[in-house]
Amino acid sequence: MKEILYHLGIEALNAMQQETIAAYRRNRQLVLLSPTGSGKTLAYLLPLAEELHATVPESSSGGNAKETPKLTPWPRALVLVPSRELAAQTVDVIKAMKCGLRAVACYGGRAAMDEHRVLREVQPHIVVATPGRAADHLRKQNIDGSAVGILVIDEFDKSLELGFQAEMEEVLRMLPRVNRRFLLSATDNEQIPAFVGAAFEKLDFTDQPSDGTPQNDKLTVHLVRSPEKDKLQTLRELLCRLGAESSMVFVNYRESVERVANFLKKEGFSISAFHGGMEQRDRERALYRFAGGSALTLISTDLAARGLDIDDVRHIIHYHLPLNADAFTHRNGRTARWDREGDAWVILGPEENMEQLIPSTPEGMPEGQGGAVPLPLWTTLYIGKGKKDKVNKVDIVGFLSKVGGLQREELGRIDVGDHWAYAAVARQKADDVLLRVRGQKIKGVKTLIEKAR
Repeated sequence: MKEILYHLGIEALNAMQQETIAAYRRNRQLVLLSPTGSGKTLAYLLPLAEELHATVPESSSGGNAKETPKLTPWPRALVLVPSRELAAQTVDVIKAMKCGLRAVACYGGRAAMDEHRVLREVQPHIVVATPGRAADHLRKQNIDGSAVGILVIDEFDKSLELGFQAEMEEVLRMLPRVNRRFLLSATDNEQIPAFVGAAFEKLDFTDQPSDGTPQNDKLTVHLVRSPEKDKLQTLRELLCRLGAESSMVFVNYRESVERVANFLKKEGFSISAFHGGMEQRDRERALYRFAGGSALTLISTDLAARGLDIDDVRHIIHYHLPLNADAFTHRNGRTARWDREGDAWVILGPEENMEQLIPSTPEGMPEGQGGAVPLPLWTTLYIGKGKKDKVNKVDIVGFLSKVGGLQREELGRIDVGDHWAYAAVARQKADDVLLRVRGQKIKGVKTLIEKAR
């Protein structure tokens, strides 16, 4: 575990994580309730990795998958999550742990046949999947259900809310040898689904009062009054006053995402839009632009309220009021994560109030100049080659430095997928970089390079 924490850049575990790991070691049926942003993912991945390392032969837990003796049968653990983004991010965390365990993410929005091929090649110790896609692979025997001994259901209440109960029940029926069940949620008002069975030890770290008042002392909640029912102008002024700090704006409907996004684009703001009706590629591109700093604002439905781990989100803006206290908690959990501070801004129309959720809260716009639209420091470039094309992060840094003429401080976040990559470059240099690299080759191969939109 010390090695894993070193690789993740974490000095010490928090109290919740320490108690959860101890409970994991003594009990095989657990429910963990802990607020968004408190580190639940690590709280189950660390002891899960420890357990798998204790039972998996050393020769099958690390190194190059093509040179390593395969684990048969596989996978040993199945993690169910409610969204594609959470599946992908969980696998990214497992890879960043560098503990030698192979993991694959499976979710809708892409061909199941391609996933089947990856599963056969990798033979993962851990599969992280949305309920529907997990059921599909088990049904087709792309995954050996009899090999799974550990079942984790992360954000189980969200999966139930999204209507995945039938799929989860089907998954359970196809896992005859599961002897560990671990359920996780960020709220304390959900009953353990009856179909999961077994007597669970419950770890409750929510410490949330009945009125829903936020208890995170690193989070400050503010009220902003809109003189009109249409809050667009108030939102514009608020974003201008917040300046070049990252903000997530939550609305309640997909159509509202498009409406707010179109308005802010016309006003000159750098924004990304995100909702469940978008194509997976567009959703990924929107998140990379926001995470990379080339979009200062992400406008989203509550789809982004859970399962996204984006560093340094400073402000949460409730354009539409949350439907309940849980939604309020989950939205606010995108900021003030770990040891960072954050602010939540609730925009109220003439006939709206938030007394039930936040009975006593300061009102008013933040100090600062309104009117000037803040500009980001970065522009995100899309590169049409990735890991499967033998292009890695080092190659991209070298290419953009030598061919693109960038200094190290003019390069930001770089993310590399199988057949694509995103690279944040200094905004003022982006056009010059694109001119310099036009027609040039990365590792001897020509590729599309353009601004990610």
